[in-house]
Amino acid sequence: MNTSNGKVLALDWGDVRCGWAISDPSQTLAGQSGVYERVTLATDLDFIDTLVRTEGVSEVVVGIPYNMDGSIGPQAELTLNFKSTLQQALNVPVYDIDERLTSAEAERVMLEGGLSRKRRKEKRDALAAVLILQTYLDRKRKRS
Repeated sequence: MNTSNGKVLALDWGDVRCGWAISDPSQTLAGQSGVYERVTLATDLDFIDTLVRTEGVSEVVVGIPYNMDGSIGPQAELTLNFKSTLQQALNVPVYDIDERLTSAEAERVMLEGGLSRKRRKEKRDALAAVLILQTYLDRKRKRS
């Protein structure tokens, strides 16, 4: 039984784009998703805060791109710093999850679906966010 109220927002944070996905209210399935083209940190935080408020989000999860050996590389460090900033900016808890291989898995799924290179580039970050979210939801459900 899920005791949380509200949806979960997952973020695939990058230097240029941020993929995002939002769960259904029961926190069972990843639902709507999209890609946000980053502007400035303040504008990015406003965008995320707006998603949280308008979509009824009760928690946020950020994918952390650890190195394959589990260590924290430069991109993971930047993302962990962003997570900390995000936690200070929002009124909901912000968690993180290991996102190793989600972009590769997203690419594989799109290749199998026959998407062109241009369409894959447009959708990769959103699909990675969906994969991050669904992994988080599945793990959360198993812990309940």
